[in-house]
Amino acid sequence: MDDIFNFAVKTIEKTSKLILKNYNKVRKISYKQGHFNLVTNVDHEAEELIIKEINLKYPHHSIVAEESGIHKKHPKYEWFIDPIDGTTNFAHGYPCFCTSIGFAKDGVLEFGLVKNPISGELYSAKKDKGAKLNGKSISVSKIKKLKQSLLVTGFPYIRNSKMKSNFNNFKNLTLISHGVRRDGSAAMDLCYVASGKFDGFWEIKLSPWDVAAGILILKEAGGKITHFDGSKFNIYSKEIVATNGLIHRELLRHLY
Repeated sequence: MDDIFNFAVKTIEKTSKLILKNYNKVRKISYKQGHFNLVTNVDHEAEELIIKEINLKYPHHSIVAEESGIHKKHPKYEWFIDPIDGTTNFAHGYPCFCTSIGFAKDGVLEFGLVKNPISGELYSAKKDKGAKLNGKSISVSKIKKLKQSLLVTGFPYIRNSKMKSNFNNFKNLTLISHGVRRDGSAAMDLCYVASGKFDGFWEIKLSPWDVAAGILILKEAGGKITHFDGSKFNIYSKEIVATNGLIHRELLRHLY
């Protein structure tokens, strides 16, 4: 497994360089659905780079990628790829976005990598071996009360009644916490909870490539992840609550 992990680190670093090279250039923007869910040429180029590297090194592995969908091969090994999580931020030059790579064996996440090319932050985790930021161990915060916590959330691209309810969550939790941020990258949000920058995170309508790496990093950092009702989370779930564990029950009581 270490060989696959080391390969993934090299691949995410290559991807980071490609994204940085194109950061200050004019980007071609298109839309996947509606007027909100955009994609750039760099998303496609970054994903193509990652998939090409995987296919050359591990041609029998399956891949689940945001832009090109599912590449089914051997079900035992599976990669979850988001070339740029936070594409809207990237397209506008706002430096909060990342590349996210998760790897599973027999349906169990083995490692996760999240790299912000602008800040140089590389978050990583291996199953049962802890979480790290640029090689140094990280852990969740020690905040025990919601009123003392800093939270983060996100909103789906599809504008509907579900989003309105999250606006209510956003409003209510802003009033009873130190604040709620909205940074636009679920993978980074999970890593920031894992490293104690945030104490809790919630969102709806996410996809496996958004969370596969981040949830393992958070779990290995000592965090807790569930659905809104407190039930067990999996990467195909459409709603997530992720915290330091200490404020989890209290946060769930304020979500609907």
